[in-house]
Amino acid sequence: MKFFNSFSKKAVPFNFKTAAVSVFNLDIPSSDSMSDAVSLWTDMYQNNSPWLSENTKSLSIAAGISSEFARLATIDMVSEISGGERADFLNTVYQQFLTGKRQYVELAAALGGIIFKPSFSGSTISIDFIQPNSFIPVSFDASGRLISAIFLDRITSSEGYFTRLEYHHPEKDGYFIENRAFKSSSLSDLGKEIPLSKVSAWSDIEPYTQIDGLDTPLFTYFKMPYSNTVDPYSPLGIPVFATACDLIRDADIQYSRLLWEFESGERALYLDRSAFTRDRNGNPLIPDKKLYRTISADENLFHDWSPSIRDESILRGLNSILRKIEFCCGLSFGTISDETLKDRTAEEIRASKQRSYATVCDIQIAFKNALSDLICCLDKFVSLYCLAPLGDYSVSFSFDDSIVADRKTEFQERLQLLNSGILLPHEFRMWYLGEDEATAKSTLKSMEESI
Repeated sequence: MKFFNSFSKKAVPFNFKTAAVSVFNLDIPSSDSMSDAVSLWTDMYQNNSPWLSENTKSLSIAAGISSEFARLATIDMVSEISGGERADFLNTVYQQFLTGKRQYVELAAALGGIIFKPSFSGSTISIDFIQPNSFIPVSFDASGRLISAIFLDRITSSEGYFTRLEYHHPEKDGYFIENRAFKSSSLSDLGKEIPLSKVSAWSDIEPYTQIDGLDTPLFTYFKMPYSNTVDPYSPLGIPVFATACDLIRDADIQYSRLLWEFESGERALYLDRSAFTRDRNGNPLIPDKKLYRTISADENLFHDWSPSIRDESILRGLNSILRKIEFCCGLSFGTISDETLKDRTAEEIRASKQRSYATVCDIQIAFKNALSDLICCLDKFVSLYCLAPLGDYSVSFSFDDSIVADRKTEFQERLQLLNSGILLPHEFRMWYLGEDEATAKSTLKSMEESI
């Protein structure tokens, strides 16, 4: 089975949107605010924020927050497809895809959302994950689900830049996929249309495909569970740190002040030029230019420079900004800030963890829904290309909730509920052992029979 991801391809910039919609003669309302925001989020995630300079350093907060949410959302996550020969085929593809689950969640958390798009090549199913700067949303259904989009693929070679536009759109009389290829000598230009056969990587792709009987798109959009504060009318997602961009900038600036405080406060000795030996040109030979500085002394041969460093006040200011970032992003206090600088009660700590837990749960639900839709897409491909016999399948998901729950305390609480008859034995097994209902009941029955 072939497996690849969008890091293997050159991302196509957003300025291709106008050209792409023109190719397919579409009328899509342009949102410059979303385009600009996506560019900013991408730069922040890649540690290339516009405010960074030689004097302003980065704490890599955007990438750190995205990575932390991805870790919490996918830690000990287990999901599988079961039910027969068809399920086994689907599960083989699915399990290989899930090896990168943390990476997918991190990218979606950093960029607002990504697309999972299966494709068939020969006898294999490939699953690509596509970042926001490589697809153009065209239409959504009443529930806000993305159902039509243009996907951008670019190949760079010594002969120029080759761009492929793949347009998926459902209509009343079928599901349609259109592919158009272009060649250009400039990175910022779509160029002249060429046959798909001119590019070996695209030679097997049909220019126009109609599929009957499809009621769902052959891709799924995994978006973060936040309201879009950049464009409230857009169903597109925003990153986990979107509401804290200004605070992240302030944190980087404050961190740079801390670095400058240490750098400017480095100890130095100011010595008269006569204290050094000289080279053939009469210039003083200074053994360590960071430690020794030359002056023309009047009376004293040297002066010691050892200023006090204001690190404590700067650190407190930085920590205050970091706590605000944690609050805006739904993180528990102490995730990126230093909680030793502020006393908190046990109830405040618990409430803080609960906020982080709620955020992670929302991300897990969104990921679960996206994976469920992806499995439906895979099932469509299996049917379209007759890769496995017909058959039903079931999908199971299990996520770890230990980021907020005290496992021992929760065990005792559930055990009390079990002993009091409020919780049934099979429900207890389902929670503690992660079994499905049928397995838990069957195991309990076997245990009773063996007594």
